[in-house]
Amino acid sequence: IQAYTHFQPAQLTTVGKRACLWAQDFALDLETIEQLVTRLPMRGVKGTTGTQASFVQLFSGLASADQVDDRIRELDRKVCEAMGFDRSIPVSGQTYTRKLDTWVVSALADVAGSAAKFATDLRLLAHEREIEEPFGAKQIGSSAMAYKRNPMRSERICALARFVHSLAGSPRETHGNQWLERTLDDSANRRLVITEAFLATDAILNLVVDISAGLVVNPAMLRRNMADELPFMATENVLMRAVEAGGDRQALHERIRVLSLEAAEALKAGRDNDLIERMRADPELGPHVQDQLDPGRYVGRAPAQVDDYLGELEALLARHAHRDGRFTARVRV
Repeated sequence: IQAYTHFQPAQLTTVGKRACLWAQDFALDLETIEQLVTRLPMRGVKGTTGTQASFVQLFSGLASADQVDDRIRELDRKVCEAMGFDRSIPVSGQTYTRKLDTWVVSALADVAGSAAKFATDLRLLAHEREIEEPFGAKQIGSSAMAYKRNPMRSERICALARFVHSLAGSPRETHGNQWLERTLDDSANRRLVITEAFLATDAILNLVVDISAGLVVNPAMLRRNMADELPFMATENVLMRAVEAGGDRQALHERIRVLSLEAAEALKAGRDNDLIERMRADPELGPHVQDQLDPGRYVGRAPAQVDDYLGELEALLARHAHRDGRFTARVRV
């Protein structure tokens, strides 16, 4: 299929390779979240300013200061274990450092970014009619233009992702503006930001699952768009073969340049790309054209890269196999 850089036709790729680019972003996010879950400590039992002074008083009847320390450490450990944490943060003020909140919301913003990249690509590909999000049998694309198939799910992902991204800076501001052991200007902000970041990311992933389950690939359009550009890609190989056969490189290059410009003008005028026919009519270029028209020559290692990456991805997904099937996307259109 046609690959694009700067949204201009570039070399070829495959549908699988493009899908792996999307999947890899989400996989990296999942690995980040895995690491975050293991890194996040609990505040534990630290008291009003983090010194555990009240617990020193609570256990003051013990025989020695060492016993008091041991008992407080044990209490801290048991409370953490009861809450599902394997450790507590070593030092804190009245609250755990709000830097931890920046980790959490940043991880959610990363997920939103991956989803926005996926959705933005689909919006572009839908314009080319190459790959589209699912479209319900009774779905209305436009209230005015009945024929339209607007990519509303992808657009909704982009809107929600932008919202999550806007939230990501707030925890950093909250962290930086905590005075000494604690001020209360974190509370109202955290209740909004953290909650809404999770809710919006959940809605984004709901849309991603729904789109992925019904993604539509249009092979005929992929072939048609590729056919418009493949002749231009073939020119380099045709030139090399013609030079190997004894042709003058500068003269051949100039002839290909002129023929390519003429074919490009024909395309802009709404006609088919006739560059292949133009090169076939050239006595030195013509014998080398047919062998260079196989699209497989221009995808490089894309198929092998897909196979290699899927092996890595399967290992990651296997760690989460117990969650498979527990989520069903529900989207109203």
